[in-house]
Amino acid sequence: MLTRWARRATSAQALALRARIVLACDGLDVPSIVGVTRELRITADAVRKWRRRFLAEGLDGLVDEPRPGRPPTIAGDEVEAVVVATLEEIPKNATHWSRSSMAARSGLSKSTIGRIWRKFQLKPHLADTFKPSTDPLSGREDTGPEAGGIGVEFGLPLGLRGPHVVNRPHRLQVGRCRGLVPGPWA
Repeated sequence: MLTRWARRATSAQALALRARIVLACDGLDVPSIVGVTRELRITADAVRKWRRRFLAEGLDGLVDEPRPGRPPTIAGDEVEAVVVATLEEIPKNATHWSRSSMAARSGLSKSTIGRIWRKFQLKPHLADTFKPSTDPLSGREDTGPEAGGIGVEFGLPLGLRGPHVVNRPHRLQVGRCRGLVPGPWA
């Protein structure tokens, strides 16, 4: 088991190092602590600690002990339910979930919902879907000279210079844009 822990790519690095320490100290002629520290490039205190714990507790002594601190109060299935509902469901009478609406649905607090969303980088208020334009001229196919499919891009900020062509699937639009014509700003 120690050899597997030391060689397995998916082992935690700390556990693999502890297994290598114990394996280096193993054998008929027990090597000195100084020899193990030089071979593994670690401190003598670390070699003593993990050798003692292995002799006292066996393999269980090499595994991390529970850390102090408050244990998690939210179960993993509750977190999963919030994430799945955020991604796959749409609330009634709304376009996206808010903290308060998800909190009411799940029974968790608004701040807990915010922490879950932040952890999983969820932003339900930012839509990734197609939104049709509300501009009445945007859907017209008869823009431009003689309805040739070339028109003018409206709504560009003032101060932009130089002509550019906006390629749309259904038509080309000509407008003014900085960057394509050399100037002092380039």
